[in-house]
Amino acid sequence: MQLPEHAAPGVPDPRVSNLSISQRNYSVSIVTITTENFNDTVNQNSMVILDFWAPWCGPCRSFAPVFEQASEQHAGIVFGKINTEEQQELAASFQIRSIPTLMIFRDQIVIFSQPGALPASAFEELIGKAEALDMDQVRSQIKSQKSSAAGAD
Repeated sequence: MQLPEHAAPGVPDPRVSNLSISQRNYSVSIVTITTENFNDTVNQNSMVILDFWAPWCGPCRSFAPVFEQASEQHAGIVFGKINTEEQQELAASFQIRSIPTLMIFRDQIVIFSQPGALPASAFEELIGKAEALDMDQVRSQIKSQKSSAAGAD
């Protein structure tokens, strides 16, 4: 996880101030996402990978080590977990119907959203493709789609 530019080494990152490692058993490289920090997390980072999960979900628990390992291998990406039981408003706003659901933001744009746990190799491949994506082309496609939709009205 990258520290904000204003943070000095050894100074805790404010994005992880609500992370309780003993309660969550997460690596420090994973942020607990809530309605309070969601917008700042997405808006202040070029790439954010979110895992929508719940404590009772077996596939979520199985995927957790894969997610944690990836977070440790990709320091420039923010990895966040959203407990759908505690953050029902966030889950509803993204129409999360199945968990685990992975969502990837690049430059504040959702570029991937899909339910299901991935094996480590597939998750690594997905991360690589997300990093390689030409965001200028994505923005151009979005603009074109909006123009087409506006013309159809």
